[in-house]
Amino acid sequence: MTQSETKPPEPRSTADEPWPVRVVSQKLGAWVAKLGWVWVDGQVAQISRRPGSTVVFLTLRDPSADLSLTVTAHRDVLDAGAPELAEGARVTLHAKPEFYPARGTLSLRADEIRQVGLGELLARLERLKKLLGAEGLFARDRKRRLPFLPQRIGLITGRASAAERDVLMNTRRRWPAVDFRVINVPVQGPTAVPQILDALKVLDNDDTVDVIVIARGGGSVEDLLPFSDEALCRAVFAARTPVVSAIGHETDAPLVDYVADLRASTPTDAAKRIVPDLGEELQLIESARRRLDRAVLTLVDRERHRLESWRSRPSLARPELLVDQRAAEVTALRDRATRSLEHRLRRADDDLRHTVARLRGLSPKSTLQRGYAIVQRADGHVVRAADEVKTEEQLRVRLSEGELRVTVGEQE
Repeated sequence: MTQSETKPPEPRSTADEPWPVRVVSQKLGAWVAKLGWVWVDGQVAQISRRPGSTVVFLTLRDPSADLSLTVTAHRDVLDAGAPELAEGARVTLHAKPEFYPARGTLSLRADEIRQVGLGELLARLERLKKLLGAEGLFARDRKRRLPFLPQRIGLITGRASAAERDVLMNTRRRWPAVDFRVINVPVQGPTAVPQILDALKVLDNDDTVDVIVIARGGGSVEDLLPFSDEALCRAVFAARTPVVSAIGHETDAPLVDYVADLRASTPTDAAKRIVPDLGEELQLIESARRRLDRAVLTLVDRERHRLESWRSRPSLARPELLVDQRAAEVTALRDRATRSLEHRLRRADDDLRHTVARLRGLSPKSTLQRGYAIVQRADGHVVRAADEVKTEEQLRVRLSEGELRVTVGEQE
């Protein structure tokens, strides 16, 4: 049987049998002691070297959150690992958490302290840059276009800093009516990142803010470290409002520059890129008005020439001339028709007279008028030969005037 199986279960606290404070403190100390020795990374917010004391007290802050822990170390440990340690420096230390029951506090006891050098800082930034790039935080297709004329601009910068003055002065010089909501924060040191994050959240939740500018003047790599913080980069990426990064000078490139929707080389450059220049816009408007005037005048002039060309045509210059011409044509056609009709009528009259004359010449009546007669039998048959009739047959003889009734005698 193992020792754990033979050990009786630890009594639990109840309302009837609560634990004394000392018991709770002892149990907390035991639980903390189970963590053992750990390596911790952080930023030194405060150093306390008390004269005559061999113990140095440090306040170690998380660069991305408003959290800190007290660290105690022997002076020899600090002098051996980081003799030039100053507030704001990044350190890596080997420490063991300890709970002090008398004060109810938690601290770290360090036996090794290493100040993070510039080379290691740059290597960390490069690893973080590759990580964020692989996750797509730098992708161009997710960057949003800034509004042409923002009604209100959110500005996160240091209090009374040159960066704040450059942004405000140059922006208002370009567009005097622009409105700002400025939040001043520390732009370096252990408290910079948490306060910048809070300011970014406040401005991003403000519906009146159309664009957010994060601005800071130049500085060393260590000074610009807050703007390469992973938490800040992710917050900028997640912001609903377009973000402009205006950190340092042209050669400075903190990681937030790659995440922001627009990277300005300097705060002055940011002012030039977030609002249009009023003078230039007025010139563009005036130029557009002149082009529009020229276009309208050209159109009017072209249409005027076209109207004049139409008016100069005979049909519009002397509209009665067309009527007169058509009237003359109608008169000429009518005269031709009259002459043609008269000619045809005369020719038809002549033909009719000739035909009548021929008819009259061939008419039996004309023959009768010359002394001839027409002999007809009773049935109306014309007698052409003597043997066609019989003796005593009644015949009718038609003369030019009147007729005779005769009887046929005997033929000799």
